[in-house]
Amino acid sequence: MALEKQLVDLLIEKGYHIAFAESCTSGLCSSALVNVPNASSVLDVSFTTYANEAKVKYLGVSEKTIEENGVVSEPVACEMALGVAKTSGAEVGVGVTGIAGPSGGTPKKPVGMVCFGFCINGAVKTFTKQFGSIGRQNVRNSSVEFVFSTLIDLLKNT
Repeated sequence: MALEKQLVDLLIEKGYHIAFAESCTSGLCSSALVNVPNASSVLDVSFTTYANEAKVKYLGVSEKTIEENGVVSEPVACEMALGVAKTSGAEVGVGVTGIAGPSGGTPKKPVGMVCFGFCINGAVKTFTKQFGSIGRQNVRNSSVEFVFSTLIDLLKNT
């Protein structure tokens, strides 16, 4: 069974709603989820917040957090996940921020680095994945797969 179908079924089973705050994936998570029939019963709203200003304005990400950690960081992904859950009223919020490439990387934050935040009922877990310089679309697709597989694992353990 496809990951997105498993996720929708699990969210329905738990009676949860989900909202995404996506930067480098720019809507791919929510787009993949709505390929599943009945996704409308778990997804009401999501945000593509590509610009830092949008993260601050719509998700409540602190400018100080961005300044101190950089936009591609677990603290920002955490605030994105918390913010989208709060704004949408969803039990599950997901934040994704990263460097898909082919440019924009640094030695400390290379191309292919993506940070994730998962908020479930107010509790947040964050992760950083180094997908490597595998191409812009491959980084984005790998990020979506990571979001769905990680969220399924987290939800099964709550």
